[in-house]
Amino acid sequence: MSFVELQQVSRAYGNGEKTFYALDHIDLTMEKGEFVVVLGPSGAGKSTLLNLLGGMDSPTGGSIRIGDQDIAAMSGKQLTKFRASNVGFVFQFYNIMPTLTVEENVGIIRDVTETDCDVMDVLASVGLQEHAAKFPSELSGGEQQRVSIARAIMKKPDVLLCDEPTGALDSNTGVGVLQLLRDQTKNGTTVIVVTHNTLIAEIADRVIRLKNGKVQSNELKPAPKAISEVSW
Repeated sequence: MSFVELQQVSRAYGNGEKTFYALDHIDLTMEKGEFVVVLGPSGAGKSTLLNLLGGMDSPTGGSIRIGDQDIAAMSGKQLTKFRASNVGFVFQFYNIMPTLTVEENVGIIRDVTETDCDVMDVLASVGLQEHAAKFPSELSGGEQQRVSIARAIMKKPDVLLCDEPTGALDSNTGVGVLQLLRDQTKNGTTVIVVTHNTLIAEIADRVIRLKNGKVQSNELKPAPKAISEVSW
């Protein structure tokens, strides 16, 4: 049984003849601890897929099972609880609080979920322990993205959803961020990266290609490249 399984999932907008399917009756599977890359042109359904997997939106049809939970059948309140406890998010533009220190930005997760992680241990895991007292304005773009990763992994998520996580970074900094994300799979976290950057697919365990709301392919790669082997 796959850890993530979507069966005949649709997300439709409008009605009747004007119905538009952002996702059109798709079937997908992903395994626990996989590094998954989702590729596709703008409008393919990538962001919609991420929103559904993160419980930020609900499908108009089908089932979405993560672990032993069908999140498509959850109420809004249940989805909020699931999202807070089970899902981490990393976005292109960091979304960290400018008036809080690095330590406070990561520690805020304690307000929304029950976690036994130590903030300084998590900061050390992303190389930011010496920046704990700094504010975001004192950090580089790569460091700010690492803060957002630290905040996401503070809750030990089952699934880590990443929307163009290196899109605002130079290639060298982006490589470091990708390595941090790849490392999370060692803890059993399923990491799902939505991107336009086809090079990232070379390091993936699984590559999913979407087009016009449909799955073109769901390719399992038995021997993905190491990050150091890719010509970034």
